[in-house]
Amino acid sequence: MATTGGHLVQLHELADRLPAFHSRLWVTFPGEQGRSLLAGERVVFVPEIAERDVGGVLRTVPMAHRLLAAERPSAVVSTGSAIALAFLPYAALRGISAHYIESAARTGAPSLTGRMLAPLPGIQLYRQYEGRASGRWRYGGSVFDGFVPEVGPARPVRRLVVTLGTMPQSFRPLLARLVEILPSQVEAFWQTGGTPADGLGIAATSFVPAAALEAAMRQADAVVAHAGCGSALTALKVGKCPILVPRDPHEQEIVDAHQTEVAAQLDSRGLALWRRPDTLSFTDIEAAASRKVRRTAAPPPFQLASFS
Repeated sequence: MATTGGHLVQLHELADRLPAFHSRLWVTFPGEQGRSLLAGERVVFVPEIAERDVGGVLRTVPMAHRLLAAERPSAVVSTGSAIALAFLPYAALRGISAHYIESAARTGAPSLTGRMLAPLPGIQLYRQYEGRASGRWRYGGSVFDGFVPEVGPARPVRRLVVTLGTMPQSFRPLLARLVEILPSQVEAFWQTGGTPADGLGIAATSFVPAAALEAAMRQADAVVAHAGCGSALTALKVGKCPILVPRDPHEQEIVDAHQTEVAAQLDSRGLALWRRPDTLSFTDIEAAASRKVRRTAAPPPFQLASFS
């Protein structure tokens, strides 16, 4: 189970690397991303829980009770965020194997969800960076395992994908910068989430199905994205080295600096370029177009404690 956005994309990426359970049921929020990404899977949609919404977590606990009683799962796995607080403690109380995988966006301290779950007995805790595993936190693997950077031939940039994910907060400075630097001959696909695009002269789409966004990235010469894990992973999966532009918590574009952490981490691995809106140039976009990412045939399994 996972909230929509990067948490769901990460769990979807990790799902086939988890132990081979007899069957699986997904739990997430309603919306286009979940429906498209999980097409063909068994899915239960629960009402959306906002960030730091204690009431929303409490209202979801009875649903967790009914669902776990009906399904009787052997394990519950979540990449967060708030949905994990509603399900994992209750699963552990019922004696169900419960696992929380901290987001790959958290290269430093755990998230608020992780900190709240850490003291609770019966919940197995995982970090996606080996150097951050200590105490009850263990290392099981990373969503970025198996992606390898490569230098490709220089290529002209004719098609560009810009994606700001599903977040409701505005990230207008990135759109404005791109409108300023893009040559007229570049055809751009603009997926803008909650960011208003009025007055910029672009044909923006708030949300697109996961398959449509992936297809657009595959056909593009380069990708520019906010530094959400979901957007980054989608680009990597289609072989692109994205330019990641983190949202700024000081501008109320996000609640904390975790996007800066993930952009820096992927930049250091050669899997992305990390830029700010005010420093982004068309030369950067051309540089990203000359890079590619290769996926290894068999990423290592993600090791769950009770099943390794």
